[in-house]
Amino acid sequence: MTIRVRFAPSPTGFLHVGGLRTALFNWLFARKTNGTFILRIEDTDQKRFTPGGVKAIMESLWWLGLQWDEGPNRAELRQMQTNEDFEGAPDIGGPYGPYVQSLKVKRHQAAAEELIAQGKAYRCDCPAERLDQMRQEQMARKESTHYDRHCRFKQPGEVDPNKPHVVRLAVPLEGTTTVHDLIRGDITVDYTRLDDFVILKSDGFPTYHLAAMVDDHDMHITHVLRGDEWLPSLPKHALIYQAFGWEPPIFAHLPVILNPSGKGKMSKRKATSADSVFVTEFRDEGYLPEALRNFLAFVGWAPGSGIEKEIMPIAEMIDLFDLEHVNPAPAAFPYDKLDWMNGMYIRALPVDELAKRIYPFLINAGIEVDLDRLIKITPDIQERLETLKDAVEATDFLFGETVSPDPKQLIGKGMTKEATLKVLQQAEALISTFEPFEAAPLEHAFREAAEAAGMKPGPFFSPLRVAVTGKTVSPPLFGSIVALGRAETIKRLKNAQQLLAG
Repeated sequence: MTIRVRFAPSPTGFLHVGGLRTALFNWLFARKTNGTFILRIEDTDQKRFTPGGVKAIMESLWWLGLQWDEGPNRAELRQMQTNEDFEGAPDIGGPYGPYVQSLKVKRHQAAAEELIAQGKAYRCDCPAERLDQMRQEQMARKESTHYDRHCRFKQPGEVDPNKPHVVRLAVPLEGTTTVHDLIRGDITVDYTRLDDFVILKSDGFPTYHLAAMVDDHDMHITHVLRGDEWLPSLPKHALIYQAFGWEPPIFAHLPVILNPSGKGKMSKRKATSADSVFVTEFRDEGYLPEALRNFLAFVGWAPGSGIEKEIMPIAEMIDLFDLEHVNPAPAAFPYDKLDWMNGMYIRALPVDELAKRIYPFLINAGIEVDLDRLIKITPDIQERLETLKDAVEATDFLFGETVSPDPKQLIGKGMTKEATLKVLQQAEALISTFEPFEAAPLEHAFREAAEAAGMKPGPFFSPLRVAVTGKTVSPPLFGSIVALGRAETIKRLKNAQQLLAG
């Protein structure tokens, strides 16, 4: 059997990190088995459609390196009512399109008609007022709310197909259904606990239950790996497959992702500036895609006994991945561990590559970047970064024409204004002529100057650091001076002396 899996997001919002983890597990499973990873856009919920959502989903997957083997081509994307520009979108396509669900509505309607003709579904024209009254009466009797099958036994023609109505699946009145889940084992549900649920809405659009099952069948999906929020719907989906007489795919429901505290689901509605939940937020905060990918793989999965490593190349991850080691228990999302892992990935990057990745964050901060200075300072900040965005605060002093430090901060601890001026003058004289103009020899020379002045290096360097960077904390001082250059450093030292004298 050729493994075929799909990631089928609904563009009712931007891609949540939980959805990204689902996509990653599907992608890893496909790559491990030499299978096919499919992207399908499930956009039949037109009322909750988020403008820009489709493009953001595709960009997020592509950014993380989860390229799909089949998916919407540009012609299909342009037929969506989104007003999005898909000119640069991947033009993938595939043999079982369209891969945009709203473009298959006629197919879904035909499938519903097929079930009606077989007596396995029926039209229901109950008005909203009747349904509301029915629910109120059920709640008054302390019953669970459910459709009372009022239209199920109407004679043919009693419900006019040309007037507003929904289509409901005729759930068997007795018996049970059992579905096997690869992660959770057998799941059995009594039919008496199931409603005659809607499969086609009054606007002619299918519900998720019908559309997803029809599309999975048409696209020959062999395995459905999805979040465990879909577990309550599993019996309904099994019933739809039974009604059509189709072979169902193999299901595996992935564990929910919890907040870092381990209490409560990581909600899309609880995003804060400190705790990102959308993929675009992680990208914009400066997390590396390979770090986020590595981190997410270990949220709910472990490679098995005897393998303790946490930093894992993607090729090794593919080789080790299996569903047997997916833990069904909910998994917390520890941001501090992600920060640590992102820092580890940053430190493993070649200097030129790291500078290239930092560059857009500086530009977005409105900084005119001198590439030569950026490349020179990158080795000095590499060990200190947790995210790429951290580089903005660490390096912005390099790219302005000058800095304007607080004169009070220029005066070192335990020093007078006069002593500070003397240190700055010594620094200017030394830097003006010193060769070679490199960090290590410069630091050695300044340590000797501090000793000659009867001072410890820390207090001696402090006024110099503030004068050159405008900060009391900065990247390594002498690496900063070299990156800034001799002329600009002297200019800033003179400026600091003027501020003190003033």
